[in-house]
Amino acid sequence: MKNYNFLFIILLGITLSNCGSKKKGENSIFTFDDSKFSAQYQSQEELKLGVLNPNTKTVDSVEYYNNDLKIGSIKGLEKLTFELKNQRLGYQNLKAIVYFEGENSVATTRIELVSNVTPKALKYTIVNTYPHDTASFTEGLEFYKDTLYESTGSGNDCKSYLRKYNYKTGEIYKQKNLDSIYFGEGITFVNNKIFQLTWQNKTGFIYNANSWKLEKTFTYDRDIEGWGMTNDGKNIYQSDGTEKIWKMNPDTQKMIDYVNVYSGDYKIPKINELEWINGKIYANVWQKDLIAVVNPENGTVEGILDFSALRKSIQFPQAEVLNGIAYNPKTKTIFITGKQWDKMFEITISE
Repeated sequence: MKNYNFLFIILLGITLSNCGSKKKGENSIFTFDDSKFSAQYQSQEELKLGVLNPNTKTVDSVEYYNNDLKIGSIKGLEKLTFELKNQRLGYQNLKAIVYFEGENSVATTRIELVSNVTPKALKYTIVNTYPHDTASFTEGLEFYKDTLYESTGSGNDCKSYLRKYNYKTGEIYKQKNLDSIYFGEGITFVNNKIFQLTWQNKTGFIYNANSWKLEKTFTYDRDIEGWGMTNDGKNIYQSDGTEKIWKMNPDTQKMIDYVNVYSGDYKIPKINELEWINGKIYANVWQKDLIAVVNPENGTVEGILDFSALRKSIQFPQAEVLNGIAYNPKTKTIFITGKQWDKMFEITISE
């Protein structure tokens, strides 16, 4: 494995003990031949899959599966080559179904697939600084038709709302308060509709983007929390406070797939606010003053932005963590703020 820059490990708040481990399934007849397996692999590597036959059974064939998807089958006890290049990062749960003497038996094990990319340290330049409402417990931030929208959770005023406003002056154009039972979370715009998540209610809302009329209330189709949200123009991407970023069909609100976010050898938990920028997902890591630039195809962290200097410049004593990313396609700049921050920053990015 590569030795990744220790700075990234410190920034992401990950302990060095967070490494993968092999997990053997209990089976008295066959077991995986994993004596030469490593705990972690990278996508350019491959495995030789085979099973041990301590009771000398007559084996007809073996079917191999990874995360319940069939890899292939082999006659007898020959080994199967399993290339890892098309697998999602994270744990690979391997299963072998062994057919022998008119019976079958299952053996299991697992390995962890990690990123082979060293994240780049990115730099930013502050273009402008604007006022930000210190009562706004920011959860979602997004531009739509050149106007900034913000979704908040229940801050000190115990109120969550969706707001449209002039980011230069703070003038509020429109605001919709959520029922007090809901803690508002991420927002995004798809097909002239506003999608808004709630935190622990497992409930989302779909509004008409022009009238703000509530068109649908939907229930998450996974047992997850609602955190951040963004879209690529077709699909919605949603975080749940873990290392996962889910892909959702906006028409059905069903989860299609997910990726696990990894920086080098380490998975990154607490993925929060999301923003789609030039084909990448910019993801805030909760309670960290940083944003990870994530490849949406495989969850690899390709770049890291350290905003600790911005956090130190906030004067409002009740200000909490960084949590607000919005890309303005008209100016090609990024807007950064946080929960109850008194400022919002317009920035550009460079390596």
